[in-house]
Parts: sequence; C-alpha cells; structure tokens
Amino acid sequence: MSISKVFHPPSHTKTAVPQSRRTAWGITAVLVLLYTINYSDKILLGLVAQPLKEEFGLTSAQIGLAGSLFFFAFAVSGFFAGAINKWMTLKWSLTFLAISWAICMLPMILAASFAVLLVSRILLGFLEGPSGALIHTAAYSWHPLEKRALPGAFISSANSVAKIAVAPALTYVIITYGWHASFIVMMIIGVAWCALWLSTWKEGPYGEKRKKQTTPDTSEPTDTNTDAARVPWTAIFRTPTFLAATAAVIPMYALLTVVLTWLPSYFEKGLGYSRLEAGTMFGFPSIAALVAMFSVSFVSDRLMSRGVSSRLVRGVLPAAGLLICGLSMVVLPYIAAPAMTVVVVSVGYGIGCIVIPVMNAAISQICPKPQLAGTLGTFLALMAIGGVVAPYATGRIVDTAISPAIGYSQSFQAFGVLAVVGAVIAMLFINPARDADRVMAHQKSS
Repeated sequence: MSISKVFHPPSHTKTAVPQSRRTAWGITAVLVLLYTINYSDKILLGLVAQPLKEEFGLTSAQIGLAGSLFFFAFAVSGFFAGAINKWMTLKWSLTFLAISWAICMLPMILAASFAVLLVSRILLGFLEGPSGALIHTAAYSWHPLEKRALPGAFISSANSVAKIAVAPALTYVIITYGWHASFIVMMIIGVAWCALWLSTWKEGPYGEKRKKQTTPDTSEPTDTNTDAARVPWTAIFRTPTFLAATAAVIPMYALLTVVLTWLPSYFEKGLGYSRLEAGTMFGFPSIAALVAMFSVSFVSDRLMSRGVSSRLVRGVLPAAGLLICGLSMVVLPYIAAPAMTVVVVSVGYGIGCIVIPVMNAAISQICPKPQLAGTLGTFLALMAIGGVVAPYATGRIVDTAISPAIGYSQSFQAFGVLAVVGAVIAMLFINPARDADRVMAHQKSS
C-alpha cells in the first residue's frame, strides 16, 4: 500500500461522513467570489493605469513599480498563510482579509497621489497574499484528494471572471464616473461578500479538524485531527515535485501579472484600440483560460479517479499547456496584425493557465492535511515572485522601446522564454505520488 494513502486515504473510506455535494459546490462558489474580488483588486491598477498617468503625469515604469511592489508584498505575506490558519479559523481569517481589502480602497478615494498609490498597493498586496492558500484550504475541505483539480479550476477561474465580467463593468464606471468611483465600487463589494460568507461557511468533511465524526463501526464521535502526521517542512519543500512545480508557476504568474497590469494599455496604446474596446477585450484571454482550465481539470480528475498516473495527469499534462503558452508568447514580436496579436495572446495565455489549478492539486497531494495551508501558502508565495519582477520590468521595457507595441510584445516574449524553460522542468521532474511516499516515509523514520 502506498505510504501516502495513510495520510490521504481514498474517498471511499469516508462514506460515513455525511456530506452534500450541493453544499460543497455552494461554498466553493462563495470562495470563488472572494477570489474574484481578489483579482478584481489586482486588475484595477491596469484599468486605471492610463487615467492615472494622464492625471498625475506618471511614466509606465512608475505604474509598473506600483504593480511590482504590490506583488512583492503579496509574495512576502503568502508565507504567513500557515500561521494565520493556526491563529484564526478559516471563517474569521477570510472575513478579516476581505474587510481589510475594502479598507485599502479608501486612501485612493480620499487623497490620491503617486505616493498614496504606492503605499495602498503595498498594503493591499500584504493583505491579499495569504488569501490564496486559505481559500484553497477551505475549498479542499469539501473535496477529496483525487477530485481537487476541478474545484481548483473554479477557484483559478476567478482571474478570468474578473477580466470577463468585472473589468468591462469597472471600465464603464471609470469612463462614466471617473476612476475614483471604481475604488468605491470595489470597497462596497468587499463588505457585501463578508455578509454572505458569515452566513454560509462551515468546514467540510475533508478538512484538517473534524473533531466530531462517526466511524463505520460505532456511532460515537471520534477525534480525527491529524496533527500527529506532521513532517519537517524541508521534507516537503525539497521534493522534485514542489521544486519543479514552482519553476513552472513562477513564469506563468509573471505572464498573469503582466496581463493584469498592462494588457488594457497594450491593447489601447500598443495596438490602437479605444479605451472601452481595450477594457472589453481584456476578457478575451480569460474566456480561453476558462475553457482550457475547466476542460483539462475535469479530465484530470476523471483520470486520477480511474487510477491514471499523477505524474502524467498533474505533471506532463499541465506542463504541455505551459509549453504551448510560452511558445505563443515567443512569436508575438513577429506578428504585425493587431487582431492576430489579440488572438495569439488570448489563446496562448488561456492554455497556459491550466498549470496553476493542476499544480495546486499536485502540491496538495504531497503534504499532510495539517500542513496544507502552510505548504500552499509557501508555494503560492514563491509563485508570486514572478509578479514582483514582471510589471516593473514591462514598464521599463515599454518606456525604452521604439514604440509601445514593440515594447509590450518584447516583454511578453521574454516571459514566454521563461515559461518554456519552466515547462520542460515540470515535465521531467513532477511526480506527486512518488514524492508523497517520500514525504511520509520521512515522517515514519523520524
């Protein structure tokens, strides 16, 4: 028997746990909504970039700096997800974070300036950093190990939903009422989510702390807290799966942050579309991402449930998508037609997005339940390193390029090369089942 099954038993061994798939997906939907707010806060800078440049006389490098500082704080605070999960319950930690994001909108509403922009984005990044790991931990408590790619895809789809649905709406608000109004809208939405969350959340049957649960042999409640199953953190972080998955998601996240920060500007200043058209087309890559993520994640979960190797399903398959994405970005400078550029960016980026939910599922496979939030927090924090570099680097490239169109395409090309390298590493080294056994063997021998 695989050692990893000691800590991640198959879902059929939990038949005594009362559960509702409707409740599971309902709570997952509420968490997706929170992640949509999270990403909407991120894309807000991209949507107001040109109005801010015009009002305050900012350069592209300054806007890029604000984006990079956000992701720097985002990356740093991501390492605290495990600690927050110990200090507070998921119910109250996510409530606190959502309220904090809303408050971070106030400085730009009341006293906007470049300095205020920098400070508020840094604070927002610091407060958003732990949320990804906590949101995934909450959602995974309602889904068994072999069926986590699809709920992970729904969570990751928040990025796409934000660009498809929220970005056009915020663009309309910005054009009609001014950019200040968009910050007010996001503040109101954040507070409203908290009311929904507090009335719906409860932890699922696959979470860490199920202290009152009946077993097949008795009606007496038993304590199933798995704290004793902890292993040294280095046993998890040094596995080839963790390291290779990190190498894959960093360049993909770099591309994601370039899209969040600069894609509307690319479409407007680089390709010649109007501001409203650029805000609307902001959702095109996300439509492609939604189709790719849901298709691949659904297939991934089905294959895992049927016993197909996790190395193939959660390693080779998403790495192939990242490879296609990287190659599509590499050819961008050689495309002359604006419409074709939009198509290549959209399709390539969309296919590459499958790497994030599937890699999250792979990471959840190699660690014990009590260390899931901490492991995912570290993984997502390392992933955010791409966001620390990419927005500012893109701004500098655009400022020094012959034209905005050339600058943006060269930036996408550079991160596309890194994506190709990450994809190759992932194909060669990711093997969740093997590394789960290694991690648990380490715990058994210690």
